[in-house]
Formats: sequence, C-alpha cells, structure tokens
Amino acid sequence: MNNNFSQLLYRNIPNIVSILGVLPLTVLFHEHGFQYLIPLIIFNNIFDDLDGILASKLNLKSDFGARLDNVCDAVSHSIFVMVIGMHYGPFFSMVSLVAIAAILIRLVSRLDPLASKTTGSSTNELIRHLLFALLLANMFDFEPVILMVVIFIAHAGSMLLPYPMPHMIRSQTKSPLTIGLVNLSLISAWLLPITLPIIAGSFFLTYLYAWIKVFQNRFTTLGSK
Repeated sequence: MNNNFSQLLYRNIPNIVSILGVLPLTVLFHEHGFQYLIPLIIFNNIFDDLDGILASKLNLKSDFGARLDNVCDAVSHSIFVMVIGMHYGPFFSMVSLVAIAAILIRLVSRLDPLASKTTGSSTNELIRHLLFALLLANMFDFEPVILMVVIFIAHAGSMLLPYPMPHMIRSQTKSPLTIGLVNLSLISAWLLPITLPIIAGSFFLTYLYAWIKVFQNRFTTLGSK
C-alpha cells in the first residue's frame, strides 16, 4: 500500500506543484490581502515554471498534467486580475473583465490537444507586466491605472492573436537555467529597485517588438498575395 501511494505521489509531483501554485492565492481575498499581491505573483510564476521543468526532467508529462496546468493558470491569473481590478475601483474592475475574458478564452482553447500552442502571448506575460506596473508605480509614486488599462487592452488582443509572438523574453527561455534566470529577474525587480527600470523595460520593449513583428509579418504576407 505504501509503495503504491509513493508511486502515485511521485507520478503526480508536477500536478501537486501546479495546485500548490494556486492555493496560497486565497490570501488575496482576506482583509488587507492586497499587500501580498506582488510576492504571490512571483510565487505563482515560479511554481508555474517549476511544474513544467519537473514534468520534463522526471519524464512525467501527460495530457492531464497539461490540462491541469492550463486550468491552474486560468484560475490564478483571473484571480490576480480580479483582485487588482477591485482594488482600483468600479471602472477599472469593468476594464479588467476584458482581460479576464481573454484569459479564459485563451486557456480553455488550449485544453484541446490539437489546438496550436505557439500563437499569441501567454497569460503569464500579462501578469508579469502588471507586476512591473505596480512596482514602477510604487517606485516613482504615480497612479498605475492608466498604464494597467493599456496593459489589459493590449494583452486582451495579443493573447487571442492567431499569429506567433516568439520574440518576448520568456518565449526565448527554454532551459531550466534560463527559466530560473527569468524568475530571479522578477525577484530582483521586487527586492532590488535599482534593477527594476532595466528589467521592466526589457520585458515591455520585447513585448512591443513582438507586436511590431506581428504587423510586419502580416503586411508582408498580404503584400505577397
């Protein structure tokens, strides 16, 4: 019995990590829970990357695990957007619903094993950009609502694009080492403010470049017809 349980536990290590990345987010719904938003975003991003690394390294990839990862992303990222929306008032909450709808559509569409996994921007990229917007607002003492509205609208479009957007930083990181460096950069942006403008700028500019390449490739395709 113990051996069977150990085997079951081992086979589900990536799935357990996926779920553990979501459970602590309940803290955000408690009074004064918003103060924990930034560390929870970083925590969730680390665990979301960790489950994929473990599944690959331990040869534990499965269709169930891939679907569970998508569901956990849909839940956690919708919670982040919802909490941020509620924190900044009714109007911003309405705008945030656009991003939540795009998150749900994108991630539910990826439950289909035949669906393309290489188009549009990831929901994680939206959450990272919101993280940087909040950190920059705190560092430079400005109201982040307008910046986050732009982020919501831009990502609502890019998440559902039927075209590849492979030029962003996280899209270029494939090995555990480079994925770990991305997560270290998020921690650095939070704990070492001097690094924040450079790290945030790098993520924002590569996202903008990805948009430019989409339009450039689209116009090239139309021009060749």
